[in-house]
Amino acid sequence: MRKTGSRGTGLPSLWEKARKLIGPEKGVVHLATAALLNAVWDLWAKQEGKPLWKLLVDMDPRTLLSCIDFRYITDVLTEEEAYEILQKGQVGKKEREGQMLMHGYPAYTTSCAWLGYSDDTLKQLCTEALKDGWTRFKVKVGADLQDDIRRCRLIRNMIGPEKTLMMDANQRWDVPEAVEWMSKLAEFKPLWIEEPTSPDDILGHAAISEALVPLGIGVATGEQCHNRVIFKQLLQAKALQFLQIDSCRLGSVNENLSVLLMAKKFEIPVCPHAGGVGLCELVQHLIIFDFISISASLKNRMCEYVNHLHEHFRYPVVIKKASYMPPKDAGYSTEMKEESVKKHQYPHGEVWKKLLAAQEN
Repeated sequence: MRKTGSRGTGLPSLWEKARKLIGPEKGVVHLATAALLNAVWDLWAKQEGKPLWKLLVDMDPRTLLSCIDFRYITDVLTEEEAYEILQKGQVGKKEREGQMLMHGYPAYTTSCAWLGYSDDTLKQLCTEALKDGWTRFKVKVGADLQDDIRRCRLIRNMIGPEKTLMMDANQRWDVPEAVEWMSKLAEFKPLWIEEPTSPDDILGHAAISEALVPLGIGVATGEQCHNRVIFKQLLQAKALQFLQIDSCRLGSVNENLSVLLMAKKFEIPVCPHAGGVGLCELVQHLIIFDFISISASLKNRMCEYVNHLHEHFRYPVVIKKASYMPPKDAGYSTEMKEESVKKHQYPHGEVWKKLLAAQEN
C-alpha cells in the first residue's frame, strides 16, 4: 500500500493515518483485506470454472509465486527457494490429487468436548462421533485442573489409547502455568496443546515447547497470528510443532501461500484452524492444495472440523469417513444462501428483529 498525501497540503491522507494506527498488516485492516481478496479469488476460480484448490494446483509455479508478497520474510524464504519447493511438488502431484479425490483430507472434530458440557453430553457426543468414524478428537481445557483431569480421563477412556487426542487452552495460561498444567495432563497422551498462552508471545511459546516436547506433547498455534511475519518468527524460534493457518485472519489466499511454503521449509505440519462459520468451507481448499502441491505428506496432519452453521452455505463441506472431500463446485465455497443473509441482515433481518425486541422487553 503506497503512501499518499492530502491534495495541496503534503499531509498524510486520512487512510494512511488510519493504517498506521490500526495496522499495518494486522487487525481490522488485515481482516478487511482478507475479505476483499478472498472474494477476488472466489471470482477468479468461478471464472476458470474450477474449485479454488484446483485453480491453485493447476497454476504454474511462477504465476503462483507472483501472488505472494515476500517482503519481510526473505531471511527465511526467498522467491527462488519457494520456486524450488513448488518444482519438487510437481513430482507425484497427479497421484496425490487422485488420492484426495478418492479419500479426502483427514479431519478432526472439536464438537464433542467444549468446556461446560455435562458428562452425559460428552459421552453422547463421543459415542456418536466414534460411530461416524472419527479417530481424532480435541478437548477444551484450562478452566479448572481437576475438572480437566476428570474430563480428559473420561474422553480418553471412551476413545481408547489408539485414537488421537488434542487439547486446546484458548490462550488461558501464563508460561509457567502452561508447563505445570500440561505436565499434569501428560498422562492422557495429547498430541498437542493449542494456544497455551498469549498468541503474541513467541518466546513464551518457545519456552513451553522446549518444556513439553520431552513429554511427547507438541505446541500448536496460529489461528490468532496477525500475519506471515509472526509465523516466520514462531518457526525460527522453534515455538510450535503444529502450525494452524486461518483462512480469514491472514491476508487471504495470498498470505496463506507464503506461510504454507515457510512451513514446508521448516518441515512443520500444517493443521488449519476452522469453525462452523464458513472457515471449514474456505480452509479445505488451502490444505488440499498444500498436500497436492507443497507438503506431499499426511504425517501428523489433519484439518479441524466443527459441525454447526454449514446449513447457511450453498456449497457446504462434505465429510466422509472423517475426511474433507475435495469440493467440486467452482469458487471458494463460501457463498451464503440468500435466505440466510436476509434473515441475519442488521438491523432489519428476522433474527435481529427478534433479538432487539427481546432486549426492549
